[in-house]
Amino acid sequence: MKRTFQVNEEGYYGEFGGAYIPEILHSCVENLKKTYLTVLEDEDFLREYDQLLKDYVGRPSPLYFARRLSEQYGCKIYLKREDLNHTGAHKINNTIGQILLAKRMGKTRIIAETGAGQHGVATATVCALMNMQCIVYMGKTDVERQHINVQKMQMLGATVCPVTSGNMTLKDATNEAIRDWCCHPADTYYIIGSTVGPHPYPDMVARLQSVISKEIKKQLAEKEGRDYPDYLIACVGGGSNAAGTIYHYIDDERVKIVLAEAGGKGIDSGLSAATIQLGRMGIIHGSKTLVMQDEDGQIQEPYSISAGLDYPGIGPLHANLAREKRATVFAINDDEALRAAFELTRMEGIIPALESAHALGIFGKMKFKPEDVVVLTVSGRGDKDMETYINAENTISQ
Repeated sequence: MKRTFQVNEEGYYGEFGGAYIPEILHSCVENLKKTYLTVLEDEDFLREYDQLLKDYVGRPSPLYFARRLSEQYGCKIYLKREDLNHTGAHKINNTIGQILLAKRMGKTRIIAETGAGQHGVATATVCALMNMQCIVYMGKTDVERQHINVQKMQMLGATVCPVTSGNMTLKDATNEAIRDWCCHPADTYYIIGSTVGPHPYPDMVARLQSVISKEIKKQLAEKEGRDYPDYLIACVGGGSNAAGTIYHYIDDERVKIVLAEAGGKGIDSGLSAATIQLGRMGIIHGSKTLVMQDEDGQIQEPYSISAGLDYPGIGPLHANLAREKRATVFAINDDEALRAAFELTRMEGIIPALESAHALGIFGKMKFKPEDVVVLTVSGRGDKDMETYINAENTISQ
């Protein structure tokens, strides 16, 4: 029997996953578990979802042949342009699907967590579209370094709540969102932005993002005469753009999966977010997965120049792919990501988000054959990171 890397009926990917939640949220999560597949496979839902992806998000996103980058690295490089979606990232694919699900479940109040702000903007966007109340939790550190996205959320009508616990980044924002959910279980729907959290969230987010790999199959067939690449490359924090990129290829072992996590200042520096390299089995935000923790099991604060990747856990799907050696994972340091961002900008005229720049950093670590077809997902655009890029430019050019 062919092995599968998809979720099993109990909500696990191998030994990772499950639902480890406070008792007060048990009925919410159970209800979601019983409802999500029925809704996601319903014809009316699919019709509305597909129409919004086409007319509102602007899908399909292009699969662009990067000629100069291909010449540089000696293979055929295609970029899946999620940066061209409405709101500037892949996050909108998921938030549209989840808000349609929330409406069908009779929920009236939406909460979300955000790091880089792209998921917050995407959630605020769909709440404005559907006329629903929106509260976004965001670490104070991220509020300061992603202030343009904060202003977008506020303009869209969302309430942004700065979180001052911990190191005031994504982990802490998620903690506060879960506390809120515990206080308002009846009317509140929590739109989780990545393939993290209790089952069924990792599977649900992966399914909603799987439009990415569905399009890659069709677009590659048109461009290359075959519907699969030799390599798929994406960045992972929680892992939603990566999950969407690999979803339809996950059990096709002709396709090599290569993931980039945030190395920060280096995995031995104490300033890193390389969970797959540094993490041990633990439970975070309702899921059993790899977690950066000390000997006493206390969560260690992650660090990355990228606000979307500094998470001390990893989605259970990706933890299992790494454990089973289905995916190769590189820790890309801040300086490597910055160099890769400037290289793409100067060679192809595309300014990537810092998260995507980590995926681009993989090219400096691998050798390809001239006939290799490589698809890399540019998960978001770099508007939100311009301040960081401008400050770094002098350093990079030295």
